[in-house]
Amino acid sequence: MTYKLVYNPNWSKEPRRSLRWMGSSLNDLRRCSADVRRAIGFELDALQRGVDPEDWKPMSTVGLGVREVRVHIGGEHRVLYVTRFADAVHVLHVFQKKSRRTSARDLELGRARYRLALQRYMNRKDEI
Repeated sequence: MTYKLVYNPNWSKEPRRSLRWMGSSLNDLRRCSADVRRAIGFELDALQRGVDPEDWKPMSTVGLGVREVRVHIGGEHRVLYVTRFADAVHVLHVFQKKSRRTSARDLELGRARYRLALQRYMNRKDEI
């Protein structure tokens, strides 16, 4: 996989959005190979800086604003995330895709974690 480096002179001036790992998504990422972790890390870093990943698609079946990063190293790996909440990039689910269709289990896990992220965001918003 070739990485497209995008230079933005304001990156050092703009604060990076934090990552919020939902459920077991961080542990799921840690179980991936080093090459896959590196590629996903590159894509998440771009997201934190406000740049779209190199290969993504919307996943409206999971929730409003949910997207999927697609990594094609040693198989098909996916990261479900949402950036529509102002406080952070929420990583909902990390998994290896084993067929053309995303499994119902992975979609349902993404939906459940999306609802949890939305609920947490609304609770924090009410506290401010």
